[in-house]
Amino acid sequence: MKTKFIAAVVTAVSLMGLGGCATMDRTTVGTVGGAVVGGLVGSAIGGTGATILGAGAGAYLGNQAAKR
Repeated sequence: MKTKFIAAVVTAVSLMGLGGCATMDRTTVGTVGGAVVGGLVGSAIGGTGATILGAGAGAYLGNQAAKR
């Protein structure tokens, strides 16, 4: 229960932060967005290690997808 609440708060804060940064380029938005989504997926699947790995993988994938 705590984990889902914390994930929801982190998501909300991240989205507000991204919305306020209209000057960020596409690659930065992809990287940050991918890290947030990857972290949330990792958190849902496992513990702290899965969250960190998910955020890292999401950041990389988001960065690469935004470059195309």
